[in-house]
Amino acid sequence: MPFLQKLSREALLAEKLGKGKVRCLACAHRCLTAPGGAGRCGVRFNEGGVLKAPWGYISGAAADPIEKKPFFHVLPAASTLSFGMYGCNFHCDFCQNWQIADIKAGRPAEPERVSPEELASAALASGAGIVVSTYNEPLITSEWGAAVFTAAKKKGLRTAFVSNGYATPEAAAFLKPVLDLWKADLKCFSEENYRAACGAELSRVLDGIRIIYSSGFWMEVVTLLIPGFNDSDAEIGAMADFLAGLSKDIPWHLSAFHPDHLRRTTPPTPPETLARARGIAAGRGLRYVYSGNIPGAPGQDTVCPGCGSAVIKREGFSVTRNLLDKTGACPCGFRIPGVWA
Repeated sequence: MPFLQKLSREALLAEKLGKGKVRCLACAHRCLTAPGGAGRCGVRFNEGGVLKAPWGYISGAAADPIEKKPFFHVLPAASTLSFGMYGCNFHCDFCQNWQIADIKAGRPAEPERVSPEELASAALASGAGIVVSTYNEPLITSEWGAAVFTAAKKKGLRTAFVSNGYATPEAAAFLKPVLDLWKADLKCFSEENYRAACGAELSRVLDGIRIIYSSGFWMEVVTLLIPGFNDSDAEIGAMADFLAGLSKDIPWHLSAFHPDHLRRTTPPTPPETLARARGIAAGRGLRYVYSGNIPGAPGQDTVCPGCGSAVIKREGFSVTRNLLDKTGACPCGFRIPGVWA
């Protein structure tokens, strides 16, 4: 899109090579481009031997509860200002934001031009405590996200990524000074399905999740359970084993699929699948496993492993009870990991 080329700046997450070629470091694709070329995301491009990255606009912004991102172990009931841009480094056939993520199919509208300071001020004025880069993949707009987060930090706000987890060590180090929270997807546990459905590699996703966790971001993981795609006992168990191997305290959100984009003939995920998956995950040692996208389904509350009490009760995206203190301690004394103060 012509306007996307205008709304760009020189990328910081880039390595200049010989003969005008540039390697992008923003995501695990590590695209190598020659002058006139673009990365897989379509929004990071080589202009005369300089990699350009999106800057100075948003595709939209909205006030959302933190539970919608979803983060369940971060400031319960806090308000966020969520913003997005255009483009994605994946091409998931079940994408629910394909109108802005797939710039070829989505035909994006003219974006809203804004500065980082204006966006941070809007967040503060709305009463938000957290600014979130989301809707499209934030890794491919890391430089813009970092600028917005820097402005937000100056106003005392927290910051978050809602991402597919295709992280690199360079991107994590670049973002660490200004980014607090990171939601990462684990879409399946099959190399074949990751390539076919998303245009990505499972091994690099697993590396990305390890990088995010080891870099010290507060991380929660989401898996959209799709019938016939990633909902077998074996695959759910493999995903649970991987996460538990990092930490049994990583919150894992199991969300129900609804037909969308190019996967409209697949049926919605039944509640029984979420219940079965939660049971498998608990059996593999994960302490905090949640259900999503089905109103009223069991598995929305945070249960204390120490005493078994539902210390945070939720209805949809609303918090109806929170018994934790600012350190995350249950009345029984057991401390639940998260960002509570």
